[in-house]
Amino acid sequence: LLADFNYGADEYDAEGNEEPKALPEGSETMPYIDESPTMSPQLSARGQESGDGVSPTPADGLGTGGERDAGKGLEMRKLVLSGFLASEEIYINQLEALLLPMKPLKATATTSQPVLTLQQIETIFYKIQDIYEIHKEFYDSLCPKVQQWDSNVTMGHLFQKLASQLGVYKAFVDNYKIALETAEKCSQSNYQFQKISEELKVKGPKDSKESHTSVTMEALLYKPIDRVTRSTLVLHDLLKHTPADHPDYPLLQDALRISQNFLSSINEDIDPRRTAVTTPKGETRQLVKDGFLVELSEGSRKLRHVFLFTDVLLCAKLKKTAVGKHQQYDCKWYVPLADLVFPSPEESEHCPQVHVIPDHELEDMKMKISAIKSEVQKEKANKGQSRAIERLKKKMFENEFWLLLNSPAIPFRIHNRNGKSYLFLLSSDYERSEWREAIQKLQKKDLQAFVLSSVELQVLTGSCFKLRTVHNIPVTSNKDDDESPGLYGFLHVIVHSAKGFKQSANLYCTLEVDSFGYFVSKAKTRVFRDTTEPQWNEEFEIELEGSQSLRILCYEKCYDKTKVNKDNNEIVDKIMGKGQIQLDPQAVQTKNWHMDVIEMNGIKVEFSMKFTSRDMSLKRTPSKKQTGVFGVKISVVTKRERSKVPYIVRQCIEEVEKRGIEEVGIYRISGVATDIQALKAVFDANNKDILVMLSDMDINAIAGTLKLYFRELPEPLLTDRLYPAFMEGIALSDPAAKENCMMHLLRSLPDPNLITFLFLLEHLKRVAEKEPINKMSLHNLATVFGPTLLRPSEGESKAHLTLASDIWSHDVMAQVQVLLYYLQHPPISFTELKRNTLYFSTDV
Repeated sequence: LLADFNYGADEYDAEGNEEPKALPEGSETMPYIDESPTMSPQLSARGQESGDGVSPTPADGLGTGGERDAGKGLEMRKLVLSGFLASEEIYINQLEALLLPMKPLKATATTSQPVLTLQQIETIFYKIQDIYEIHKEFYDSLCPKVQQWDSNVTMGHLFQKLASQLGVYKAFVDNYKIALETAEKCSQSNYQFQKISEELKVKGPKDSKESHTSVTMEALLYKPIDRVTRSTLVLHDLLKHTPADHPDYPLLQDALRISQNFLSSINEDIDPRRTAVTTPKGETRQLVKDGFLVELSEGSRKLRHVFLFTDVLLCAKLKKTAVGKHQQYDCKWYVPLADLVFPSPEESEHCPQVHVIPDHELEDMKMKISAIKSEVQKEKANKGQSRAIERLKKKMFENEFWLLLNSPAIPFRIHNRNGKSYLFLLSSDYERSEWREAIQKLQKKDLQAFVLSSVELQVLTGSCFKLRTVHNIPVTSNKDDDESPGLYGFLHVIVHSAKGFKQSANLYCTLEVDSFGYFVSKAKTRVFRDTTEPQWNEEFEIELEGSQSLRILCYEKCYDKTKVNKDNNEIVDKIMGKGQIQLDPQAVQTKNWHMDVIEMNGIKVEFSMKFTSRDMSLKRTPSKKQTGVFGVKISVVTKRERSKVPYIVRQCIEEVEKRGIEEVGIYRISGVATDIQALKAVFDANNKDILVMLSDMDINAIAGTLKLYFRELPEPLLTDRLYPAFMEGIALSDPAAKENCMMHLLRSLPDPNLITFLFLLEHLKRVAEKEPINKMSLHNLATVFGPTLLRPSEGESKAHLTLASDIWSHDVMAQVQVLLYYLQHPPISFTELKRNTLYFSTDV
């Protein structure tokens, strides 16, 4: 699946190599490691300014036709070799530094006051002497060949011999973990050894100004593991610049084959060092965090894998590789943390405008994915062909990938103080603050700026593959079948209160749940002004689409007008705390409320939640009391009120049109559940204070009350009897037949249902006219109201259900389409409909 899918990446030619593109001024070609001997890193021009002894590479790009003439190729061989020789000298000095304390330690081991026992010395310094001798011999043989260079010089046999001695490294690697543990234990129990192991003196290269550098024993013990990777890289380069008819060619190929086999066998073994690479200064560079983020690059969205190491942020993309080949990363850019700054919203005014995909397109895509999901389920249930399932899964992956790329809209900017800015788009403010906090925590340490040489960058990028903690693009099609599908239905959350604030502030919370692999913000409490102990006590109903986690973020509201509206999606309010809990199906699916506390940065937020599965929440339950309006047949209510449209519908619509028609997300953002329940009680009791209460109430609660009224009708507004016919009518492909059928169905509705439906329809069209302001298109409104107006009552068409999530997608798509059909239709008047009876001849 992944091999032949282009990850929103740049163009590739048939070989899976990137097409050479014109590079922007001042940018280098980034190198990469590749497992195949035929492809070699392009050495970047960075080598020139790096101080680690890698010889400068000619600035004109390699790989051009002219370069292939033998003379230049051999010149390149010399450059590659002299660079390698310089790093080999450093490596030998490192091994020497490690061996230096070994002799005195051994000498004391047999005295009455040993620093370490012979057994401990043997374990810690296992095979170091042998490795040192192998490399010393190799260096001494290679050095004169490079110094008295001529075009006929051969040295392939030296590399072949070096590769054949890798067995010593295998023994070293197998012992590596226990060597580290022993060294650590000995340091803790013996002050003398601790002093020795904290500062080992490594001799500087012959021609360098520095005579010695101090390195810890732990960092030096990692060197041999690092070295094999580097030797393999050099073999790649040598092969690239050795003519195929040169006597060295087959020997170098053999050495590369042995090294690669060895590397892939130990990659699995180096578990304790899974998260470490070595920095230019010889320290251990840890991988702190990694993940997939969307980068806005040259105006288009690209999926990147971002790696945060102890001292550098590296942005990479997965390289296109042939089937069966080892996957690799290609470095797009990196910023040393010492040079990384976050621009404030004010400073980023010149930032590119982010093109936001309209919600209805995202909703459409979710519907498509759900439909494919149920097709996959059906195929599996019917023991369908695996080919058909694979095809569906591929389609699902592509759709989910599109969603992953296009839904994030929260900007996360990174600036290199020496130049370029980069812009990521995230779907959640939670994620943004996680990245920001992780980087800022690392920046508290004393960090130095640096430039990576091409080889260092290669080693670092090469290490990303084995170090990464996030392996798959976060789409559900990458999940195994036995993984939890998450929860489908409604999560009711009451955000009670929070404590632990040092000073009073204007505070509010937002709730996020994951949906289709990424997190979305679903609800927001009101702002509690000027307090250290906010008491919100607000209830929200959140729809879950395969969700597994709930996040709560606590913010301090920023009322400083100069900072607001710098960017459509920039949230300038300050996050005071954030936390996440897993939605465990067993724990959540009890009918009772379940109280919980999330602790975040010293702040505690109290909340309660309960979950109702979709089948439960879809039930329309008739009211026991026929005196109210909720759960009572619409014909009963209109007759009692002597009205054509129920009073509750008219009042709520009037209020929304008066002051909610420009409210962003009207009908989509959930109102506070306690407010909605209060309104419900007032309407049910036909209280004379209704109008006063409506004018004071939050507009989202009024919109929520209207939706609740339609949802609780004992049968849907468009009736159970006609439901199957609506489903069939919307599926007709001939426009004339569809028009005929859909109008006939409206005519077949009882008068109160029809008049109320047409009244609501006109209102929703007026709401959609304000889409540029309220962001609610006809499609958005159809998505919100379709199931509310059409979903059959219990017992209708639910008998054959398998998965709640399954049926949901198919039926809901049709319900949304029905409402959308009428919303997009020219105005429909009740009298016209009734007059045109003769025109309609289809029978239901």
